[in-house]
Amino acid sequence: MTTPSLILASASPRRRELLARLGIEPARIIAADIDETPRKGELPRAYAQRMAREKAEAVAGGEAHVLAGDTVVAVGRRILPKAEDEATARQCLELLSGRRHRVFSAIALRAPDGTVRERLSETQLRFKRLSEEEIHAYLASGEWHGKAGGYAIQGSAEGLIAWLQGSHSGVVGLPLFETRALLKSAGFPIA
Repeated sequence: MTTPSLILASASPRRRELLARLGIEPARIIAADIDETPRKGELPRAYAQRMAREKAEAVAGGEAHVLAGDTVVAVGRRILPKAEDEATARQCLELLSGRRHRVFSAIALRAPDGTVRERLSETQLRFKRLSEEEIHAYLASGEWHGKAGGYAIQGSAEGLIAWLQGSHSGVVGLPLFETRALLKSAGFPIA
């Protein structure tokens, strides 16, 4: 059996690094260009799943499999934005301070025949109660830029998380347990 070829439908260097932990190097990396606006009333879990699926379907794969993912930070039914400016990052951190929240990390694998397999990781986390000094220092780090919920767990924010139940790699952006299972089921050689 020939080893399938894989396209990673993401420009995220974190997803590529996590995929490498499974011994998988994508043949190509092509960022999916789709509208990522949540639909009115769309819940965080459904939104993450839809985004992963739409990204996998948006990238032309030819004879290759296409792997896509999406990570959503949610407080209750509220989807937190990707922080593109400091004010948004501050709002997210103030909302998350001392509270539990959930991170949904969805992945979709589209086969050359068009069939799509999907998995979802759900992680619950709680930030410690953040002081103004801690928020200011984290904002000054710049790690929040472009990150869902205004933080990157793989950076200094990890020291602010008091509790986590679920997948650390899912919070980073690619749940390795679910990704491994998905790739194995598609015939990728993973130990």
